[in-house]
Amino acid sequence: MTLPPGRARPEPTPETRHFWEGTRAGEIRLQRCADCARPYFPPRPFCPACGSRKVEVFAASGRARLFSYVIHHRPVPGFTPPYAIAVVELEEGPRMMTNIVDCPQTPEALVLDMPLEAVFVPMDETITLPLFRPARDAAPR
Repeated sequence: MTLPPGRARPEPTPETRHFWEGTRAGEIRLQRCADCARPYFPPRPFCPACGSRKVEVFAASGRARLFSYVIHHRPVPGFTPPYAIAVVELEEGPRMMTNIVDCPQTPEALVLDMPLEAVFVPMDETITLPLFRPARDAAPR
């Protein structure tokens, strides 16, 4: 899969470098608090639940469920309408915004709570985007 040209490019920061290094390696790297054990996203140097600065990075499973979405129909640089702007809930608990791919961009196909799996699409040699598609090994509901 390739991305249409013109899409805004994320700029890694010291706080997000582990995340972008992970996507380039084909994994979603989350952070977890060493004190209260809560995983979280987006990346930050402290736990949003308890404020601890004792955090660790770990590789998430790459599995998620569709939590919410909108289907955008207007042209925007880097996107071919219609396309889903989605919030997925990762198996580990945190939610993240992304796009749903390899699936018709219709309400009939984008079913809330559907199982998803991460796919990693390079933008360039530094940035690889984590997108999600319907899980191929999902059990029928």
